[in-house]
Amino acid sequence: MGRSYFVEETVGQYLSNLSTKPKVFATGLLIGQCSPQRDYVILAVRTPPKEEQKESYCPAKLADIDEEWVTTHASQVSRMLPGGLLVLGVFIIATPELAKDTQNALRKLVFSVQKSVTKKRLWNFAGEEVLDRVALQVCSTTKKLVCRTYDVQDAKSSAKPADWKYQSDVSAFWLSLNCTVNVNIHIPLPATSANHELEKNTRNGLTRWAKQIEEGVFLINGQIKEEDAELLEGQKKSRGNSQPSIQAFDVKVLTQLSQSSSHRSTATVQVCRGSINLKGAIKCRAYIHNNKPRVKDAIQALRRDIINTLSDRCEILFEDLLINETPGKKKRFFSSSDIVL
Repeated sequence: MGRSYFVEETVGQYLSNLSTKPKVFATGLLIGQCSPQRDYVILAVRTPPKEEQKESYCPAKLADIDEEWVTTHASQVSRMLPGGLLVLGVFIIATPELAKDTQNALRKLVFSVQKSVTKKRLWNFAGEEVLDRVALQVCSTTKKLVCRTYDVQDAKSSAKPADWKYQSDVSAFWLSLNCTVNVNIHIPLPATSANHELEKNTRNGLTRWAKQIEEGVFLINGQIKEEDAELLEGQKKSRGNSQPSIQAFDVKVLTQLSQSSSHRSTATVQVCRGSINLKGAIKCRAYIHNNKPRVKDAIQALRRDIINTLSDRCEILFEDLLINETPGKKKRFFSSSDIVL
């Protein structure tokens, strides 16, 4: 039996409006959340035209889809999503004449988009995590939907059928977790490394910091909870016809200051030409569905948002430097620098 997707009704209206536009086809992303029992789709986003293209521009055939542009859009959207939300897959709205080739195009985009949004992530997928991603085909004439999934961890994965069910207020009463993490990361720049290895050195420093976050202790409303317990365990349920209220959890992250006494510590002397200090406080938020959510799923969503937030900010900084770089300026700037987040 295939996976079930519970989809916000506004997504259906959005896709319907796109299918009425005078175009041969349109592509876009599906945003939502995975869970062991079911998946949720709460947003659909059309691939925008490039700056030099008109709003009404559309390739003549599916083979002309700009895959690089679609994946770039997916990466940018992924950066903006809070914890718990991710790019679940892609959709294509096409005329009946293109139906035969649509699934091949969708399969290609699903794997390319997944590779793009996870390319520079500092964390790995968990063993029991859902790795199916959705490919939705919409006929612009009949409005018929064909929903299939692919296991993105298997390059030879074949399409599996999936259910696509519309509901109202899918995410209206999801739970939110909020935390503030103080950051003070010192990253040395070895004298032997070339100037263009700046990003590599920074990534190595972020990887060490990310490991600390992965191994950290998360206090939810001041308490340590069992990972396999339900997040709402012990919470009072609403009675009668009263509407449930949106619940927010305050989370604190405790990281290990030093290695335990059982580990031998050794000092390393390294000749450096400078250093980078990342300082500041990052405010993070994650959302989790309210269908018996587990503590470990909620913590995982928030943990990844913490790591992604800092990683993405650094990546944006490097992109800005490359755009505005002048000869010799980059080397002087990073001889010794503090970056305030």
